[in-house]
Amino acid sequence: MAQVVPEKTAFVVERFGKFNRVLDAGLHFLVPLVDKIAYVHTLKELAIPISHQTAITKDNVTITIDGVLYVKVMDPVKASYGVDNALYAVGQLAQTTMRSELGKITLDKTFEEREALNLAIVASINGAAEAWGLQCLRYEIKDITPPEGIITAMELQAEAERRKRASILESEGQRQAVINVAEGNKQEVILTSEASKQAAINEAMGEAEAITARAQATAAGIRMVAAELGASGGASAAQLRVAEQYVEVLFRSPTLFQAPAADNMQVAPNSDGIQKLLGAEQEASRIVAEARKAKAERLRQAKAEAEKEIAAYRAEREGAYQKKLAESSSGAASTLERLTKETDANISQVHADVAAKKNLVVDLIVNHVTTVKL
Repeated sequence: MAQVVPEKTAFVVERFGKFNRVLDAGLHFLVPLVDKIAYVHTLKELAIPISHQTAITKDNVTITIDGVLYVKVMDPVKASYGVDNALYAVGQLAQTTMRSELGKITLDKTFEEREALNLAIVASINGAAEAWGLQCLRYEIKDITPPEGIITAMELQAEAERRKRASILESEGQRQAVINVAEGNKQEVILTSEASKQAAINEAMGEAEAITARAQATAAGIRMVAAELGASGGASAAQLRVAEQYVEVLFRSPTLFQAPAADNMQVAPNSDGIQKLLGAEQEASRIVAEARKAKAERLRQAKAEAEKEIAAYRAEREGAYQKKLAESSSGAASTLERLTKETDANISQVHADVAAKKNLVVDLIVNHVTTVKL
């Protein structure tokens, strides 16, 4: 007798009531009245629904739970002879295992650790279903239904938790805002102090550089004045400049002439002013005399030093140093000539300045007298 076995199906054949063989997919031949197909198993993955059942959690809460069990026949022989009804047996095992695993955890954990609960149920079922020729591939919990009172309490707890988190977040926000404001004020104070410090440093450095520059300029001016005073004719020029400034101050003095009287509009000569002018003229003459005297003294000293040098050279180096002695004499003569020219120029300038001042004073006096006569 020919027998066709569909794909993913296994036929268990018995001969005279005893297991003979398993027929796979394809065409097979059986002996009539001798071979009999005792069991037919599908090798596909089967989904076995687990009906609603009650379970008690670790914290003594009764819940209603259901699920789906996915199994597959791995050994048709064990599935046929290991248990009377393999699929029913594995379904009952899934229910008892689910109750046992739920009793190990609290109600809150059943919602949080559903994946871990599924894995624990699968491991427990596979330990017992291996002898039945079945393999539990996975278990999925569909619904977990607590009692109405528990649902209300859970809703209140969830609302309280949300309010708590909202309050915590609000307080954290206020705290962070206060911290941010304090940090901003701190940074502002630090930056302000740094700016003030830098400004003070810059100002001090600028003032120090200015003082240094003024001191250097003053020192340079003093060195130049000292160098000029030490040069030939420097003292006479300085005395002449002092005399000119003195005369200029006298001319600018407001007490040189008296203000005109308000009643007769006549101007009277100021004898003190004229006396000051005469005194200025005498001072200028004295300065000129001193300059001449200083000139004569310098000429005399220079001449004496030159003659002394010439005599020394003549006495010491009479023969071999005639040429050097001639050069020294020429240098001394040049020095005397230069000093003479400079002194004459200074005296001429002083005379010119004094004459100009005299003419100016005379003109002022004449104009004043003429005005008074008119």
